[in-house]
Amino acid sequence: MKVIEDIVFTTTLQDPVEISEVMMSHPGLPMLGCQHAYIAAGALLAAIKNEGSREITKEEIREVFERTERQAVGGYCGLTGVCGIAPAIGACFSILVGSKCGKDLEQKITMEAVTRVMGVITDLTGPSCCKAYVRASLSVAISLLKERLGIILPVGDSITCSYVTKHPHGCRGIQCPYFKDEITSLLRI
Repeated sequence: MKVIEDIVFTTTLQDPVEISEVMMSHPGLPMLGCQHAYIAAGALLAAIKNEGSREITKEEIREVFERTERQAVGGYCGLTGVCGIAPAIGACFSILVGSKCGKDLEQKITMEAVTRVMGVITDLTGPSCCKAYVRASLSVAISLLKERLGIILPVGDSITCSYVTKHPHGCRGIQCPYFKDEITSLLRI
């Protein structure tokens, strides 16, 4: 968490996917785990803060991390069907729009963010890959920020995963949009 927070509070990057890649490249980060929920939320809020159209405070980021901690529980993606990245992104939108139980549009936007994130994660499952989930969830969040809040964040070049051999359950290979090799690159042309 210290490394994730340090990057979130010091980066000047505006692309949340790029910020997440910096965090995911840390050698101490496990291939799979709930740390990825904090990475997704932290990267998104850091990017918004750096983009400048919405003030994001350290207290708001810490609040998102506290909310995430209550719902991102190891292994629960398989036990309950809820990946911690979804409530982490939901916490970001909740902070951004001021959502609370009983609010109308604010709660709807927050729930829409969670629903869209869970949808994209569901499409990538088999086996689980937290790094793919972070990338896809941030892409969904970037789109929703633009649609609902008018916040436009840059989306970097396509990502090529460098963790293929590190996946403990086996990489999905060509079924994953972030998997690239010479043969699949030629087939997609």
